Amino acid sequence: MNDAERLLVLNMIEDVGSIRTQALLKYFGSLDKIFKASEDEFKRVKEIGSILAARIPQAIKEINLKKELDLIKKHGVKVVTFLDKGYPENLKNIYDPPVILYVKGEILPEDKLAIAIVGSRLASFYGLQTAERLGFELASHGITVVSGLARGIDSSSHKGALKARKRTIAVLGSGLANIYPDEHIKLAEKISESGAVISEFPMLTRPDKGNFPKRNRIISGLSLGVVCVEAAEKSGALITCDCALEQGREVFAVPGKVDSMTSKGTNKLIKQGAKLAQGVEDILEELNIETLNLSTYGVAKPVHPVGGQKKSSILDKTESLVYTLLSSDPKYIDDICLESGIALSKVSSILLNLEIKKFVKQLPGKNFVKI
Repeated sequence: MNDAERLLVLNMIEDVGSIRTQALLKYFGSLDKIFKASEDEFKRVKEIGSILAARIPQAIKEINLKKELDLIKKHGVKVVTFLDKGYPENLKNIYDPPVILYVKGEILPEDKLAIAIVGSRLASFYGLQTAERLGFELASHGITVVSGLARGIDSSSHKGALKARKRTIAVLGSGLANIYPDEHIKLAEKISESGAVISEFPMLTRPDKGNFPKRNRIISGLSLGVVCVEAAEKSGALITCDCALEQGREVFAVPGKVDSMTSKGTNKLIKQGAKLAQGVEDILEELNIETLNLSTYGVAKPVHPVGGQKKSSILDKTESLVYTLLSSDPKYIDDICLESGIALSKVSSILLNLEIKKFVKQLPGKNFVKI
């Protein structure tokens, strides 16, 4: 058994974790000596305690390492330990860096220039659009976008980075053989092709509630700063912001409507001193990376939705009128008729054409928003 395999085993023992693993290494001097230690010897390590001292030698004997290694091979995963040179530099410097990173894809040196985007799973259309735009713009400036693959803001930020054909990293609260949520399995595959999907949890770990606060410290730990797009007052995204502050990272918040439940958390962050982020320029300027590495990584050019043409050149007069009446706030079809002075049947036809041209999106209840 080599040192990476020993660390895999320690990582699979409940309640050992990063801090205790470091304490064991400091006390015994090597992983080989840890694996040969008796219960009495483990009891002498202050951070271990009698219950864990009895559990560790037994777990070392019982854990099925071969099964874990087979799963790692089956899913094309690499194992990076906190003793390896390839371990992310930003993450190495936090208080409790993960002992093990399971990696699908590649972690590259340029990922040191990373920003996390987090927010509500139940985001508004405005929030989803904002997260995708920030993901695209940050990635276009050569910045790796980090998030948690969750529904809502997380997935939108990943998609934005992918649209820019640049790097993004997804950090899971489950094992890489148990991608959560299920509907993001294909998204995770795309991310792994041009970035990385990572987890500190063993391959088959379920997405239990207690895993996500642990996951959040990795999201912030990989990043120079965290941008919160939308969050309720008790959102899990705020835990990531707390982790960021503890790790000495910058926290940014996108302002939202004062009467929106999903903006209460972000607006409160701003009141408490988080940097207000209305656009990517605010983030780059605060972190002093406005022009850093642009020549190295390049800047992607936004692509117009249809054939590279401007919207004004491919919409007729009535389509342009209806389009100008829309915004990122949902608008009911009857209100569009009233404001445009166009009959309902005609407006329905215009909106369908705009949807086909990917200029508008229909939401439940015959509400429409501008894309």
